[in-house]
Amino acid sequence: MSDSDDGIEQIIASEEEMKRLDDPSLFINRELSWIKLNERILEEVYDKEHPLLERIKFLAICGSGLDEFFMVRVSGLKRQALKGALKTPPDGMTPNEQLAAIRIEVKKLLKKYSKCWNEEIIPDLLTAGIMIKKVEDLDKDQRNYVRDYFDNSIFPTLTPLAMDFAHPFPFISNICLNLAVIVRDSEDGEKYARIKIPTDLFPRLVEIPDRGKKPNNETKVKKEINLVFIEDIIASEINKLFPGLTVVATCPFRMTRNAEIKITDDLASDLLTAMELGIESRRTGFPVRLEIDGSMPDKLKKLFIHKFMLTDDFVYKVDMPLSIVDFWQFLGIDRPDLKDKPFLPYTPPAFKNGQDIFSTIEKRDWVFYHPYDSFNTIVNPLKQAAEDPDVLAIKTTMYRVGKQSPIISALLHARKRGKAVTVLVELKAKFDEEKNIGWAKVLEDAGVHVIYGLEDLKVHAKILLIVRKRGEKIVHYSLVSAGNFNAVTSTTYADIIYLTSDPEVGAELAEVFNLLTGYSKKNDYKHLVVAPATLRREIVDRINREIDAHKQVGDGYIAIKLNGLVDEGIIQALYRASMAGVKIDLNVRGLCALRPGVKGVSENITVTSILGRFLEHSRVYYFKNGGADEVLIGSADMMPRNLNKRVEVLIIILDPELKKIIIEYMLNIHLKDNVKARRLLSNGTYERIIPGPDDERIDSQKWLIEHRGIWHGDA
Repeated sequence: MSDSDDGIEQIIASEEEMKRLDDPSLFINRELSWIKLNERILEEVYDKEHPLLERIKFLAICGSGLDEFFMVRVSGLKRQALKGALKTPPDGMTPNEQLAAIRIEVKKLLKKYSKCWNEEIIPDLLTAGIMIKKVEDLDKDQRNYVRDYFDNSIFPTLTPLAMDFAHPFPFISNICLNLAVIVRDSEDGEKYARIKIPTDLFPRLVEIPDRGKKPNNETKVKKEINLVFIEDIIASEINKLFPGLTVVATCPFRMTRNAEIKITDDLASDLLTAMELGIESRRTGFPVRLEIDGSMPDKLKKLFIHKFMLTDDFVYKVDMPLSIVDFWQFLGIDRPDLKDKPFLPYTPPAFKNGQDIFSTIEKRDWVFYHPYDSFNTIVNPLKQAAEDPDVLAIKTTMYRVGKQSPIISALLHARKRGKAVTVLVELKAKFDEEKNIGWAKVLEDAGVHVIYGLEDLKVHAKILLIVRKRGEKIVHYSLVSAGNFNAVTSTTYADIIYLTSDPEVGAELAEVFNLLTGYSKKNDYKHLVVAPATLRREIVDRINREIDAHKQVGDGYIAIKLNGLVDEGIIQALYRASMAGVKIDLNVRGLCALRPGVKGVSENITVTSILGRFLEHSRVYYFKNGGADEVLIGSADMMPRNLNKRVEVLIIILDPELKKIIIEYMLNIHLKDNVKARRLLSNGTYERIIPGPDDERIDSQKWLIEHRGIWHGDA
């Protein structure tokens, strides 16, 4: 056979391989993968190793996640279906097929929620002395309290709105709890009205004082806590809103609307104004879900379906309280015995207030892991920068900013002290738009140079640059993070941060800020990997390099920890590596479209997911590279939006000791988890990893709490 024949055979083999890797059966549907994630979160509610109120927290997370799923993902599929979209995801499901599959799976999910609430949580609350009561079950004194509370607090805020031909049908706000009221008039028969439950003004669960009982201090019996849902209080006093009429029934319901914001630059002079207009449009988005209480009669349900222009496919009957996102309130109950035991995050001595932090950073690079490390490891350098007369400028990005932000405070103080402060506030951070707009205005009013983000790209990169004069030199202190610079989420999101004074990294990070604030088409970074310019190419090149190294050395290995793996091209590259014999360990917390364990394609790939006390949010990319280990950390997942539509930054870890630390303590420890980890099977379901009788039990999050400081050499 001639050389040219060999080349033709290789081309044919390559084409056959690519055709095979395009097979829809090799991909898990993204939306169904999300539902599996929600099922894994629900499993945490059943896990009695979590304290009771923390278990209820996971139920609230299920609720908020499902709300967002309908507002964003289901609404997007509904739009595609209405437009007759032809493009399908890698798994090949059409929008209508996905909507049908979602309905089946969500109905199963809602049954699981109800079963969990009624059969697990309610009895466990009762055992703990916390009782969810109906008003009718309260004693006389408690009912008097409820009546007074309604009359003096709730009643003045309520506005019943009639639902008939003589009145315009009332507007139902997005994800607000409502009561539909059926009343009977002796002359006109039955009528309908709607009352919005004012959960923005009052707690969803109202604690009812136990006036007749006192806690027994001698026996140290914990005080009994009686809670009543606010909608039950309103329903118990509903007659006061309809004098002269007979109230037949009250039925809770809740509407979910499309939350996608349309930015129309023809109506606004700048991005901030366009976003403000867009946020208002979210309130009136088209309906995508109607949740109803099991007591709602069919004729009332049909009225809602007609008025909201829905079909029965978008109506969900729920056999438990609606709006379970409100269950976050349980964490406010004063029962520390029913919550996670707090721990003190670690602060290296060199990063405490009063230390010369800049000299510390110049001596060596640093890696931090929140929440095991204190958030002060970010705040204190900024505080020092604000006071240091040699600091010339501070530049940073803000994606999700907390309500009380020490980062914002430090930046404002730095500006007050005369520093040049530049902040890119991403106004398009979904569901944080209003908060970010508010902070952007505060910063701008203080003289900070604020950029509102880019028109066509969302800035998801978490980067910080401090520019300081030292003698005749300019030093850059560069920080690249996986997580938001948010003091609140830093206690619950597990994120890795890298801090260096390397001049080449500083110069490249300065180039990234030039891209964000001005115009730049730089795409030849040495120490950074930046999306959308280079990220896809750089990751695929590294996967291909691992294939080549494996062919030569025989020990090819890739380990990746991230939140989501959905991109078709990246998955196909990983399939090719597996087919070449490269061993691949993936720790994917959330969505995963890759199907592991498929014979001849992904037999060398394992996928695990960890759900526990903290939200696994770090991104770590490890390539063995023939023994020359390479590690990257930063903000990017492997999803089309991260690769194509966002500005993301990964940093290639420079320091060889810190590289080992990240591999050993921040990657391998999670890959060894056999307590909180689940393994993804080839059929798209997950199973818990069960340690063998002789295996050491490793709960990676607990291990990291117990060993915090070890990566600084201080534990």
